[in-house]
Amino acid sequence: MQVSQVKLRQTNIADLEFFFLFQLDEEANYLAAFTPKDHTNKEAYVQKFARFLLDPTINMQTILVDEAIAGSMAKFEQEGAAEMTYWLDRRFWGQGIATAALNLFLLTEAARPVFGRVAFDNVGSQRVLEKCGFVRIGTDKGFANARQAEIAEFIYKLP
Repeated sequence: MQVSQVKLRQTNIADLEFFFLFQLDEEANYLAAFTPKDHTNKEAYVQKFARFLLDPTINMQTILVDEAIAGSMAKFEQEGAAEMTYWLDRRFWGQGIATAALNLFLLTEAARPVFGRVAFDNVGSQRVLEKCGFVRIGTDKGFANARQAEIAEFIYKLP
């Protein structure tokens, strides 16, 4: 996969339909771990993310590959700190797309430091953060709805 095929654009309301379908994938949901209690509730999903589209502190971008919607990426504020989140449709996994998209995103997103959190066993997402210059700075524990258990998550920071 060539980086030139990966693009970002501002997320719009119609993109949420795709994002909702992506997160219904059970393997992806398991790896993401920290998901809504009921990830199958489309109305709640669309309402939540539609509000995010109006929030000026959230930078939501849609990941495109050859003009196809491949995933989402966002910077949001939590307890005064900038955090990253992203989701890639499983058919695009393992092709360097998330890494290319995050690198593009970081060119225009000025917030620093920025943090990322990832389930302890989500090796693919850990690699994405590391390839983009994030450094693992700690570990936390939290309840993962997708696993119905408390699990460890790694905390990454891009200074």
